[in-house]
Amino acid sequence: MMTFTTIDLNWTGRPRSIAAMLIESADRVALIDPGPGSTVEALRMELSSRGHDVQSLDSLLLTHIHLDHAGATGTLVRENPSLKVYVHESGAKHMIDPTKLLASAGRLYGGDLQALYGETVAVAERNLQSLKGGEQVRVDEAEFEIFYTPGHASHHLTYWERQSRTAFVGDTAGIRVEGDSFLLPATPPPDIDVELWNRSLGMIASWKPERIFLTHFGFMENPSEHIQLYKERLAEWTELVRKLLDSGVEASEAEKIFVETTSAKIRSTMPEEVADHYIFNGALKLSWLGLMRYVRKKDELAKSAIIR
Repeated sequence: MMTFTTIDLNWTGRPRSIAAMLIESADRVALIDPGPGSTVEALRMELSSRGHDVQSLDSLLLTHIHLDHAGATGTLVRENPSLKVYVHESGAKHMIDPTKLLASAGRLYGGDLQALYGETVAVAERNLQSLKGGEQVRVDEAEFEIFYTPGHASHHLTYWERQSRTAFVGDTAGIRVEGDSFLLPATPPPDIDVELWNRSLGMIASWKPERIFLTHFGFMENPSEHIQLYKERLAEWTELVRKLLDSGVEASEAEKIFVETTSAKIRSTMPEEVADHYIFNGALKLSWLGLMRYVRKKDELAKSAIIR
């Protein structure tokens, strides 16, 4: 019998921040999004509690290559050289050589990078199975249909398991702790594209899933409502960023206003401890940078079209 188990990686000592999905059957063990290098020991402990270890794993299914989702991959492959790693084709080259990925992350996180995400090890090309969407990946009796779902990242995939009617959506549907009503977008640079994102969300909704699984954090049992709310939140944030950019204030001041406005709204809806959890995990400065880049790029394209 196939089972799906949420593994809490206890990122930075904060429960319910990053989840890996453990897939178990009589003959196969796999993970969707093994998490960052900084949580490998937590992953080992959780695998051990289920009677497994790194050597037990047959495959890793990556939704995308951001460090909080895939940073541990190389470490796990180093320990288990037979591991198959499924990843979008445009992300595969950065798994083989993570130099550019780490340089980009370093610009965003600076001196905090190592503490937050730990070691990121290259993955041998022979271990990688490149996907573009449209394929099927079988883990024993579970068959995952692969869909390309850009918006959050240009290399983002969603894994749809039709039998259980569950979609494993990575970061396509935001940050929301299982059981909570609050929903927070995650819009870091450099690949944010709200138009593509809405199409990806619409496609997921069209499958009529019974539940979706978020890496941040857990199962959502009302996907239709969740997806509609997420579209609304993306629209609200995009409009706020556009207004701030059009206001003429300096970029640093606009960033400050975005972070303070968003933080205040979060704090007004929940207890302080819960609000702090969302504010930390939401990385609001990064979300500002991602949406600012998106809005500016869109405006530049619009001006270019007028000139032509």
